[in-house]
Amino acid sequence: MDTYETLRHKMVERQLKTRGISSTLVLDAMLNVPRHFYVPEKLASYAYDDSPLPIGNGQTISQPYIVAYMTEQLDPFPGMKVLEIGTGSCYQAAILAYIGCEVYTMEYVKELADEAQETLAGFDNVKVRHGDGFAGWQEEAPFDAIIVTAAPEYIPDKLIEQLREGGRMIVPVGEAHAVQYLKLITKEEGKLVEKDLLAVRFVPMVS
Repeated sequence: MDTYETLRHKMVERQLKTRGISSTLVLDAMLNVPRHFYVPEKLASYAYDDSPLPIGNGQTISQPYIVAYMTEQLDPFPGMKVLEIGTGSCYQAAILAYIGCEVYTMEYVKELADEAQETLAGFDNVKVRHGDGFAGWQEEAPFDAIIVTAAPEYIPDKLIEQLREGGRMIVPVGEAHAVQYLKLITKEEGKLVEKDLLAVRFVPMVS
C-alpha cells in the first residue's frame, strides 16, 4: 500500500470504527475515497488527521469522523437521492457518490462552486449548482435525504418542504462561532421528528 492508502486504513480503524461507525457502505467509502485529493496540496500530509482543515474562502473540510457520522445517520444506499447544502471541498459529495447515491450539491461561494464542477466531473451521479442553500433545489425535489454541512441558525423551511415523506435530514443548527447541535430530522406522516445528536462547530450557513 502507498502512504496515503496506509493512512486511510489507520483513519478507518482508529478514528471511525473505534467511535462506533459500523455501516459497511460508509466505511468502504471512507477507505477508498482519497481525502488528500480534496484538501489544499500543501495540507495533503494532514488529510487523514482527526481534525478539520481549512480549504480557503473561510471554509473548512470536516474531520473524517464527522463526515462518516453524518453520512451514516442518513442510512445511505445506492440510488438514494441526496441534496447536499455546502459543497465546500467536495469530499462529502464524493463519499456519497462512491456509495452510489444520486447527489445534488449546492455551494454558495462561487469560486468553490466553480472548482467543484471540475473536481466532481469524474462522477456521473453528481450535479453541482452555485446558489443559495436556504432555497434548496426545488426542481429536483423531493429528496430522500438532505445533508447540510454549514450551520444555519434555524432549519430552512424550503429544505423541510423538499424532504420527502419518510426522508432524513442531518443539519448542524446554532449561532456562528458558538457550539451548535447536529440534528437528525425525519419527516413522518407530514410531521417533523427532531433528534439532537452531537455538539459540533461548523462554519455558518450564509445567504
